[in-house]
Amino acid sequence: MMRIAIIGAPFDGYGRAGHQAMAAQAIRDAGISAAWAPLETATDEDLLLPAQTPERGTATKLMNESALVAMTQNLSMAVARAATSDTFPCVIGGDCSALLGIMAAVHGRPGGVGLLVLDGHEDTMPLDVSEDGEAANVEIGLLLGLTGRTMSGPLAGLVPTMAPQRLAMLGARDDSWRRRFNVASVAGLGAYARDATAVALEPEHIAREAAAFVTRTSQSWWLHVDLDVLDPEHFPAQRVPGAPDEPGGLTPDQLAAVMVSAAQHPGLVGLSIAIYDPDQDVDGAGARTITLLVRKLAAVLAEQ
Repeated sequence: MMRIAIIGAPFDGYGRAGHQAMAAQAIRDAGISAAWAPLETATDEDLLLPAQTPERGTATKLMNESALVAMTQNLSMAVARAATSDTFPCVIGGDCSALLGIMAAVHGRPGGVGLLVLDGHEDTMPLDVSEDGEAANVEIGLLLGLTGRTMSGPLAGLVPTMAPQRLAMLGARDDSWRRRFNVASVAGLGAYARDATAVALEPEHIAREAAAFVTRTSQSWWLHVDLDVLDPEHFPAQRVPGAPDEPGGLTPDQLAAVMVSAAQHPGLVGLSIAIYDPDQDVDGAGARTITLLVRKLAAVLAEQ
């Protein structure tokens, strides 16, 4: 039977106390370990990170730099430990910059590792034009080697580079925002990309295509879910305080259909779920949505 290693990332991309940094504990409290049943939860622990700070760092120009570097280092080690102990890592909390540590851990895996991302944004903003220095806006660009050449310090040596042909990006609805900064879609680089409208129309079909795409040149693949791929009307706990809502996005049922259909493709080696703010989830509905998504995914993995 597959065993699960739950890894909490107590990191907030804006350097705030609470918010995304408390997501892992809120998801635990909602019952994520039980949601993985009938699979066994072998370990469940948080990464140790320094205090959050909203200032932009000198080495990366990103906010909360010390915690970001520590998360990347510690998460890489935690995911690698899970792999060597024959457990399936499930990373919860924080934001999409967790992918830097995750991919650092798995990129040397024999046969290569593909990446299937469900996200409302493509996250390829160049570092030199990032308005606020939020790492979750740039991590895919860093992983593809599109930006980060001027970055110094520990993070510069930690981030691996992956080929776009190993990337599938589903659910984006940020075309107009990217056009403001003259940032093209990853589709033009050779990645598989389908926007939110396309995914909503054919979630199962597109999920199967995407999983097949990322394993054309890889023996295994990672599934990353940024919860802002959901429509904020269905999942308001993704919101950035003070920023306007971004209309559209998937329903929880459509997201579940993508996750379940993709997971039926062989080679899935890990899951990460990010961008959940429990401070905006007073009644816990958002946390319950997350555990339901995990429960549906667990049912598929238990049958493999």
